[in-house]
Amino acid sequence: MLCTPDPALPAATQARQTAGFFASGFWRLLTPVLLLALSLPAAAWDPSQLRAAARRIGPGANAAMAPLSDLLGSATAMGEFERVRAINAFFNERLAWRLDRDIWGVQDRWATPLEALDKGQGDCEDYAIAKYASLLAVGTAPERLRLVYVRAQQPRQPGTQAHMVLAYYASFGAEPLILDNLSPEVLPASRRPDLAPVFSFSAVGLWQAGGGGARASDALRRLSKWRDVWSRTRAEGWP
Repeated sequence: MLCTPDPALPAATQARQTAGFFASGFWRLLTPVLLLALSLPAAAWDPSQLRAAARRIGPGANAAMAPLSDLLGSATAMGEFERVRAINAFFNERLAWRLDRDIWGVQDRWATPLEALDKGQGDCEDYAIAKYASLLAVGTAPERLRLVYVRAQQPRQPGTQAHMVLAYYASFGAEPLILDNLSPEVLPASRRPDLAPVFSFSAVGLWQAGGGGARASDALRRLSKWRDVWSRTRAEGWP
């Protein structure tokens, strides 16, 4: 999967015709179920369970616990946008991008947040999963977050490649902010025309591009890798 960091998206890419998130209407939250659920709080993280899991996983995860705990503790008192930016920056700075085959010796493996921190490396889905779990841990409602498979256009590269980002919705029907390891900035979806969404998912459900926001099916049944990694993530002490 494409995940190579790019320090800044050039102006030409920003100005590309709007074939991405915003133009597709894919960002909209339309179903009554989501509207009713937006105010539900996320479960709290378990610090003692997380510390025990970090010790078990390895020295890298254990060393990361102090800054991670500081982040999660301080983020609960932040405003929403400040919180999103802080968590995005933490994982973008702490994880070095690598292909799964270089980290794990397999073609595709989804890591839990502590597994990624233990390695100090991750593929694009590892960044997105870690940010998703962290935002839930500091009280973001689950229905405000979606992990999104996209086709990404990289500067000076032909065609598009598979990529994953995290979308954050400040309110029902809002344009999402995009948390991405390719960009240090958290930008509205309309400013990321280099991304064309394919489908999105979370612990709440799964949505398809062009589906008007309607839930297609339970993501935990459709995506075996997601089911596996989210089960392992919850076992670490994440909400």
